[in-house]
Amino acid sequence: MSLAFRDVACVRGGRLLFSGVSFDLGPGDAAIVTGPNGIGKSSLIRIAAGLLAPFEGNVACDAAKALLTEASALDSDRTLIAALRFWAALDNAPAPDTQIAHALSALDLDALADIPIRLLSTGQRRRASIARVAASGAPIWLLDEPANGLDTVSIARLETLIAEHRANSGIALVATHLALAIPHAQEIAL
Repeated sequence: MSLAFRDVACVRGGRLLFSGVSFDLGPGDAAIVTGPNGIGKSSLIRIAAGLLAPFEGNVACDAAKALLTEASALDSDRTLIAALRFWAALDNAPAPDTQIAHALSALDLDALADIPIRLLSTGQRRRASIARVAASGAPIWLLDEPANGLDTVSIARLETLIAEHRANSGIALVATHLALAIPHAQEIAL
């Protein structure tokens, strides 16, 4: 299982955002993508997800990916548990009920499982989106600004969840402008 960029460049709106980006991530690895707003952090995550083609270079990935973006991707009319089950089924999660239960517990969402997504606060919706990624069973997590909208305690829970994912041979590629404790992560400064 791996995710690799080789001399990747990104152009958006006729403007070169970054070029020459190369890195390799294997089991247990993480990378943090940093840089000012508008430099291309989200675009790099979208390229890794296969949603945006690189202008130059190539990306190699040989495992399933789960993507977290600013949009929650959770149906606002479904309860949290129903929304997570929907996505786990789409993701072909290997043990969906176990993974969903773990994700809810890890992000302190157990008590909200039967609440419709539309009634959750901003931070709760963000944690629900992170739970969707955690419950996917995907070995590669692509996280775009995962700490946005989270309080200090929730950020610590996120950091613990990423560490646990890595300890189980998962890969995490995280774009952020906030400081996150992700030990031994490669830094990709744009």
